[in-house]
Amino acid sequence: MLLGERLGTGDVVLLVGELGAGKTTFVRGVAQGTGSRAEVASPTFQLVRIYPGRVQLAHVDLYRVENSSELGDLGLEELAQQGAVVVEWGDRLAVDGAARIEIEHLGGDRRLIKTRE
Repeated sequence: MLLGERLGTGDVVLLVGELGAGKTTFVRGVAQGTGSRAEVASPTFQLVRIYPGRVQLAHVDLYRVENSSELGDLGLEELAQQGAVVVEWGDRLAVDGAARIEIEHLGGDRRLIKTRE
């Protein structure tokens, strides 16, 4: 939630972690921090979901993206111009200046979260 309170237009966060690590749950907290009251769901079949708040939050999921040509069609730059962007499976993307957050599932409710810029 604290991250969402600090995000601004143009910020990009790349989330890295295995399936079930908690990336979408993490985004729920980020969205709350931006002031969004929208229900956050995994955008796996939609690629991008937009949540209104103090800053617009674009929630991108690259799980089903198979090749780099599809990444160019995302419009990531345009989304970042309109607000903040959080990308699940962010290890499939290189974005200069993006923050990288790695989530490791340790079993049960325990997670190890590492940040890198």
